[in-house]
Amino acid sequence: MSIFISIASYRDPLLVSTIFSAYGNAEMKEELIFGICDQTAEPIKVLEFPFSKQIRYEQIDPLMAKGPCWARHRVQNFYQGEDYFLQIDSHTQFTPGWDKKLIDALEIISSVSSKDGYHLNPVITSYPRSFKVKDFDAGLFELNMGDRNTQVMTYKKDTLFCQGSFSRQTGVPTQTEQITHAFVLAAGCLFSRGNFAVEVPYDPNYYFYGEEISMMLRAFTRGFSFFHIPDVPLFHLYTDVENLPRKLHWDPEDDQNRVVKWQELDRRSIQRLDALIAGKLDGLMGLGLSRSLKEYSHISGMDLQNKKVLDIKKATEPAFIESLDWKENPINT
Repeated sequence: MSIFISIASYRDPLLVSTIFSAYGNAEMKEELIFGICDQTAEPIKVLEFPFSKQIRYEQIDPLMAKGPCWARHRVQNFYQGEDYFLQIDSHTQFTPGWDKKLIDALEIISSVSSKDGYHLNPVITSYPRSFKVKDFDAGLFELNMGDRNTQVMTYKKDTLFCQGSFSRQTGVPTQTEQITHAFVLAAGCLFSRGNFAVEVPYDPNYYFYGEEISMMLRAFTRGFSFFHIPDVPLFHLYTDVENLPRKLHWDPEDDQNRVVKWQELDRRSIQRLDALIAGKLDGLMGLGLSRSLKEYSHISGMDLQNKKVLDIKKATEPAFIESLDWKENPINT
């Protein structure tokens, strides 16, 4: 029951805390394998960790970094056939038993039979609830445990096709405590069986915009199905902490010393997404053959190929996803 945990980090002071939170709160500690691309001038002291043999780590000069997708692609090179694959951000906290909870949920979903095998390759994803840094030096964090209901994800109404094929996403609270289908994914909370890392390897040519929708489409068209679950056992730091500064890849001080600036990487990323949706990319980095973009439009309300919104409520409100029986194929409803 091994779990490969993919972490791409950029000068993040919370990286070590994230690693220890995952390890310390796991029921099957010895089954965890960490793959880490740490883009920093000061590498963490991996050899001093009591579980250092479970960490596959590389340090990259931040001036050589090319964005989160490039880093996540590098992390996947550390994958060695582990049973499960978890991708998170480097500023994440966990609740006790998180590993068993995610595995149990995934297996419950995959145990449901459907005529066309819709549940055979499930992926759990979410924008996790937040946490606050109370005392960094003491390792004290306040987890937002308040809303245990399922958090679904939709497209953001005022940013539909705001840059080419790209639309922003958002998380939406619901009143349900049931599993639901999903039609967008969160790169910072993605859990599946290990074959996901092999069949849908990260494309390093994306930067930031286009990352999540490209992964969703490449996976969806290859037969992977996405789900949200209630009470996700991961928590994410969404806000800047005044006394804990963290540089981002597009920080001007770093970017001015790079040959290729972040704006150019971003422009290429949007072009890459447009090419993907137009069917111009081949092989593993292109679309699959198991499902079509037309089938994706049925559940999402978005005609991505023609940049049209077919159903604004499906695309931007949680009611449609909430109304579906997660045990049935949503494409046929």
